[in-house]
Amino acid sequence: MLGAIAGDVIGSTHEFCPTKSIDFPLFAEGSKFTDDSVLTVATAFSLLTDGNYAENYRIFGRLYPLAGYGGNFKKWLHGSSSKPYGSWGNGSAMRVSPVGFAFDNEEDVLREAKNSAAVTHDHPEGIKGAQAVALGIFLARQGAEPAQIKKEITDRFGYDLDRTVKAIRPEYKFDVSCQGSVPEAIICFLEGQDWEQAVRLAVSLGGDADTQACMAGALAQARFSGVPSKIELAVRKMLPEHLLEIIEDFEKKFMAG
Repeated sequence: MLGAIAGDVIGSTHEFCPTKSIDFPLFAEGSKFTDDSVLTVATAFSLLTDGNYAENYRIFGRLYPLAGYGGNFKKWLHGSSSKPYGSWGNGSAMRVSPVGFAFDNEEDVLREAKNSAAVTHDHPEGIKGAQAVALGIFLARQGAEPAQIKKEITDRFGYDLDRTVKAIRPEYKFDVSCQGSVPEAIICFLEGQDWEQAVRLAVSLGGDADTQACMAGALAQARFSGVPSKIELAVRKMLPEHLLEIIEDFEKKFMAG
């Protein structure tokens, strides 16, 4: 799941200062982990412990109240009710990557992706976005080729993955919906020839850069069996020790070997 966190960090400076180019410094002044990383680690923690996604999202979100959460999630985070609020936003998809790494059959991946999404994002599109990213990670881990991953996701979720980044980029704008950002992030992953290129393509859309790079980075980690060592080292240095400990515990349990 470090691929998701690295994508988040790299995209963080472009969320509100978009670029339409793949030529940018990977780490710039102000690069940081955001809510995408915090909630990704919360998902991993849930899988390592009690599976209580709602409670753990609240715990981690309150530990990092200024990480950049969406307005509705922030209300849920600090509100008195833990009921979902019908969101179709891409928050469900940005935090789901540990699910794709933790399970070894498609049924479990889809079930758990739904569970992780539905505590907040119980709209069908919110659930679908999480399932699509988790399934893509699972398939990439199994050695599926991009064409097969594209077909599986298209057939199951109905996303239009026949477009290209070049065609999408000129008119693409900031979009936090699952239906308007998840397919585009998957296309960036499918086109990327290595981890870094997939993330650069996601940022270059000029949209919700940290979240789309988070999703593309997670998928690319599964496809390319990791994150480039220099990038991984730089990102690990930016993370608090207790988040790193959870990441390391998760990697030992679910990603070793």
